[in-house]
Amino acid sequence: MIDMDMRKLGNEINRRCNELLSLQKPDGTWRFCFENSLITDAYMLILLRTIEYRNEKLIKQFTERILSQQSEDGLWRVYPDEEPANLSATIQAYTALLYSQYFKPNDERLKSAKPFIIKNGGLKEADLINKVFLAMNGLYEWPDVPIDPAILFSLPLTAPINQYDISSYARAHFAPVLLMLNDKRKLTSKYTPDISYFHIDGEDGSQLDDWVNLFSILNIRDSYLHTKKENILSYIKKHTEPDGTLLSYSLTTIYMIYGLLTSGYDRHSTVIQNALNGLIKMFCDVDGTLHLQNSPSTTWDTSLILYTLLEAGVPINNPSIVKGAQFLLTQQHTRYGDWSVHNPHVAPGGWGFSAGNTIHPDIDDTQAALRTMAHLYHSHSLYQSSYERGLSWLLSMQNDDGGWAAFEKNTNRYLIGSLPIKHAKDALIDPSTPDLTGRTLEFLGKFHGLKQDHPSVKKGVNWLWANQEQDGSWYGRWGVCYLYGTWAAVTGLMACGVNPQNKRIQKAKQWLLSVQNEDGGWGESCESDKKRRFIGLKETTPSQTAWALNTLNTISDQPTPKMERAAEWLMNDKKTNYPTGAGLPGSFYIRYHSYDYIWPLLGLIQYYKKLVL
Repeated sequence: MIDMDMRKLGNEINRRCNELLSLQKPDGTWRFCFENSLITDAYMLILLRTIEYRNEKLIKQFTERILSQQSEDGLWRVYPDEEPANLSATIQAYTALLYSQYFKPNDERLKSAKPFIIKNGGLKEADLINKVFLAMNGLYEWPDVPIDPAILFSLPLTAPINQYDISSYARAHFAPVLLMLNDKRKLTSKYTPDISYFHIDGEDGSQLDDWVNLFSILNIRDSYLHTKKENILSYIKKHTEPDGTLLSYSLTTIYMIYGLLTSGYDRHSTVIQNALNGLIKMFCDVDGTLHLQNSPSTTWDTSLILYTLLEAGVPINNPSIVKGAQFLLTQQHTRYGDWSVHNPHVAPGGWGFSAGNTIHPDIDDTQAALRTMAHLYHSHSLYQSSYERGLSWLLSMQNDDGGWAAFEKNTNRYLIGSLPIKHAKDALIDPSTPDLTGRTLEFLGKFHGLKQDHPSVKKGVNWLWANQEQDGSWYGRWGVCYLYGTWAAVTGLMACGVNPQNKRIQKAKQWLLSVQNEDGGWGESCESDKKRRFIGLKETTPSQTAWALNTLNTISDQPTPKMERAAEWLMNDKKTNYPTGAGLPGSFYIRYHSYDYIWPLLGLIQYYKKLVL
């Protein structure tokens, strides 16, 4: 029997809607912090010291930020329950603190880090991205690569492998690094510390084996060996956003600054200054510390919040809705990006993740923005036009296998994904994923009325069935993790007309109920992402509980006691510091500060509607 007080639930929903409305900025956006792992803060501090940026206050602020992320054992982690501590994160923090010059290796705050790094293999055992950055700073030796790696950016599309077979986000990281790799360039300063004691057992730091593995498979013909660095510089120029950043990412922008400075650009040149200004605009405050967001989530957050408010019944002519929707109209892409290489016969129409992103749209942001456009479709021709362009782009980006990827179409190259490189499948390629496929299907079914008799939907549904885990769950690539993927897959399947009594849907339901916490909520550790199996979290989190409740709400004919317990937990308006967004398994996780507002509210809204029915 369900005892939920409907009036109390309705009042709570109204309160949360009003709270969100009050947080809207004058330009129609919602600007919550996209808090990621400390790599961006550490690299920014190192960059500032290396170019001798004269702002000691900024150096101190990033020093304090890095210290604030230190665990009680004196080490650093990329999620709170990570055991043992994270080697790469500890190296990042340790090195940055030495660059700050407020700390020396024998200082009390660093006494645990040095032996931990040495015990765990030193720099050679760090993640590839960290070894590369250390090499850029003269702290690790570049490898001997048998060919000029810049060739990758000049090979024709008919070559066995070319730059467009690598994911767009990997490409953006590769490009500036390749400016430095062949000539083994480095950027040092009077602040560069000596960390040679992290080269363990005679290892001289000369092997970046993962890079050698990548380039050794290219099998380049001699006819391409004349290729010059101008191809990479051209790539960088074409992919620099109006705000000065490289594809709206802070890490790629930091890499770009290093690559350009070692290629002859002056620190005071326009492109370098614009890049620095773009990075500064990515700063946000987190609990009184300064943090560099890797990619501010403004467009994503604004789309999700507008959709949530509209689902709650906020009128489409509400000034906040109108202002937010007008912002989304300005963010719809009109320029062709790299996505058009594999999908050349459709006009631009997608959305990106960050405000100011003009050439790097993605599937998830596009379907999220289209939900608002669908609500407003009949109110103005501008929304109709926007919706039609966005829908056309979204449908055209479906992979041949039936699923949807993050940024590009048909870039799931088996050869690249199976390279003996850590995170090859997660970073070097952009395959279909259950979370993106499920959320796209939910949009197509719920807002555009497409069902399984539509060819695109049928292919998407079949792809999800083929990628369900044995226990009934689905793996989510961009959220943590099986709760995220299962929520997206099930709600997508339901929206497209799959029968809730389908045995595979019921299996997903039973799995979900089997991992519910005693307090009625759900929590999943980032450890799931590393081990590729569900690892429960003792702590219940708001977003994961909302995803689970939403999933059950979609499957169930009527509310159940277990759903009521979840709703009651969400009613208590709890917040969490635990990251539930994923960037790179084992290395990069995100605490979306917006998620504690969005997903619990949406879960309560949908539960309320179930009670009313």
